[in-house]
Amino acid sequence: MSEAFFIFMAMVDYILALDEKLLLFINGLHSPWLDSIMFTLTDGKAWLPLFLTVVIFIFIKFKWKGFYVLLLVGLVIFVGDQLSSALLKPWVGRLRPSHQPHLEGVLHIVNNYRGGLYSFVSSHATNSFAVATMLWLLLGKHYKWIGIFFGWAIIFSFTRVYLGVHYPGDVVAGALLGAAIAWGIYKLVQKFAASAIPM
Repeated sequence: MSEAFFIFMAMVDYILALDEKLLLFINGLHSPWLDSIMFTLTDGKAWLPLFLTVVIFIFIKFKWKGFYVLLLVGLVIFVGDQLSSALLKPWVGRLRPSHQPHLEGVLHIVNNYRGGLYSFVSSHATNSFAVATMLWLLLGKHYKWIGIFFGWAIIFSFTRVYLGVHYPGDVVAGALLGAAIAWGIYKLVQKFAASAIPM
């Protein structure tokens, strides 16, 4: 095998080791009160008041065109979930930290929550960044405050690392995937169905 291949594999090993070190640092920040907060925030239902407020605003502002916004948000969630959970996770086959035998007893597990078997990429990160990006592309030009959804996506994704069910790399890759999905769908809508954009 070529020297370039061995250099590449050494780089991959280094990145994976760094990913694990960062995971253990973030997971090691645990305390009883923070465990409770993170466990609550990792559940999508905790964020319902935020979403309901924005949905109400969208329909007040855009009337029936608000359905287009919800349709596009639903579409990026569907595509993101299929790509992350149905395709990439079983294809890559990277075990979650919470299922790694060598991390047993090292990783802090909250309420015995371990998630599914595979880790890469994070569906939470993919879907949340897809939603935040789509909302920003649709509404951000006129409503800068919609950028708050990027804050939500960051917190939502961070909880996954804190709880030990994802490596930081899973979250970063998921965030990039989600943003790319939203951008791609938005560009397609711009080209073929511009009337669906509420502005």
